Amino acid sequence: MSDVRTLALACRDAAPAIAALDSSAKAALLRGMAAALEAHCADVLAANARDMAQAAAKGVQGALLDRLRLDEARVAGIANALREVAGLPDPVGLVTRRETRPSGLMVERVRIPLGMVAMIYEARPNVTADAAALCLKAGNAVILRGGSEAIHSNTTIAAALHEALRAHDLPEAAVTLVEDLRRETMVELLQLTDIVDLAIPRGGEGLIRFVAEHARVPVIKHYKGVCHLYVDRAADFDLALNLLIDGKTSRPGVCNALETLLVHRDAATDFLPQAARALRERGVELRGDAASRALLPDMRAATDDDYAAEFLDLILAVRVVDSLEEAIAHIRRYGSDHTEVIATRDEAAARRFVQAIRSAVVMVNASSRFSDGGELGLGAEIGISTTRLHAYGPMGAESLTIERFVVRGEGQIRHVESRMR
Repeated sequence: MSDVRTLALACRDAAPAIAALDSSAKAALLRGMAAALEAHCADVLAANARDMAQAAAKGVQGALLDRLRLDEARVAGIANALREVAGLPDPVGLVTRRETRPSGLMVERVRIPLGMVAMIYEARPNVTADAAALCLKAGNAVILRGGSEAIHSNTTIAAALHEALRAHDLPEAAVTLVEDLRRETMVELLQLTDIVDLAIPRGGEGLIRFVAEHARVPVIKHYKGVCHLYVDRAADFDLALNLLIDGKTSRPGVCNALETLLVHRDAATDFLPQAARALRERGVELRGDAASRALLPDMRAATDDDYAAEFLDLILAVRVVDSLEEAIAHIRRYGSDHTEVIATRDEAAARRFVQAIRSAVVMVNASSRFSDGGELGLGAEIGISTTRLHAYGPMGAESLTIERFVVRGEGQIRHVESRMR
């Protein structure tokens, strides 16, 4: 038996102990994990320093290095996130629907844990604690496979979480960290259909495509965030400009940042020049179609690749459209089912946009940057699904459960001839 299969079996076997915990016990466990992490802050920072040094030696820099970096404030933030998850409503046992059938049967739909979740992720060591917390909150065990660049940080964080599990007389295997980082080990994990109930990759498009292509277990996919803002002919220009600046410049390297601006032709003459000034003051490069460049001649020409791109940088594709329907057609062609925004004061246009766009999150007069589990009331987020499985959009603890039917009767049978004579 391979090492990863042995680890996965132990993790699966630990799941019932987590599923049996009531809400108060799960909350106490997560608060204990937060305290253990704070107690081992110096160890975590020392481990992270090793990871940072190795990453820098390999030439890692910029946003990737920043995602890897931990300091006292960030460790405190991870601990606070554990406490926040502890305080969330417990999704397990939630009755989402109850009805009495003509047969007299009481039919309920009740949320239960998924079982065992495999989390595959890259440079962010905070994901080790965040994913563990959300999975445990939902009554699941979790097997974690982080990236090589954060191995020392992840191992030290996992050790603190294990300390809390032991203190609560729970199996350490409920949170299992895979330390064998070979690709073939990850592939084997993703093919354990008899053990793993769901795989969630979190990282760049390359990682997610690799997981999706090699997995035999169900996978939550989110390849990229090509998010659009459509400025309608009936838009409030000041409002639209604020949405544009926040969506593009507040944090350009995240998946809910804007990548394309679509402007109705009737609004373009007035809106585009002021938008361009505001964006260029903030260092944004604009790439546009012929109509937008007629208004802004110094704008670089956009290509099809630009309209399909997730720049994750201070670059914005721009296009002038003749109608709401043309904007919808553009989003359907180039969008990634992540988040789309309309700025308009026309309720009919807003309704049409919401009805026609199938993305996981649709915003009306609100920034794309709110497309985040914490901002949308989930408390915390394990990832974003652009796959139409049991979850779509930002995923919190409830998305780590599924509904099943519980049927209560008083001896009802379906066929009369089945009755005892």
